[in-house]
Amino acid sequence: MVYMGPERRKLPRVSTKFMVSYRILEEAEKVDLTQTKNISVGGMLLTTNKYFPPGTKLVLEIRLPIDPIPIMLIGKVIESSEVTRNLIYDTRIEFLAVDENHRRLLGQTVEYFGKKGKS
Repeated sequence: MVYMGPERRKLPRVSTKFMVSYRILEEAEKVDLTQTKNISVGGMLLTTNKYFPPGTKLVLEIRLPIDPIPIMLIGKVIESSEVTRNLIYDTRIEFLAVDENHRRLLGQTVEYFGKKGKS
């Protein structure tokens, strides 16, 4: 289902795939790997293999092509929607705290892929 209403996002977002490892904040051992569907300076959409209740805090490690060192962030699940029954979920995440260096890297990445998508 595609949302056709007015754009409510405050920050630009690009549809692109980056590798992300994630785990629930309180569960240090259960790490999973996925890809972004889209990303902005304020959050991202991931494909996950389980449902996460809204408010769940995740530790995220994102590999951006602009920097060889992955960035670590804490995010909060806004919504997790089932795509394929008991198998695939689209999980929307809001970044809770982003230091200035990571914000700059995310901004440069979004800007680069935004321009690339328009050419």
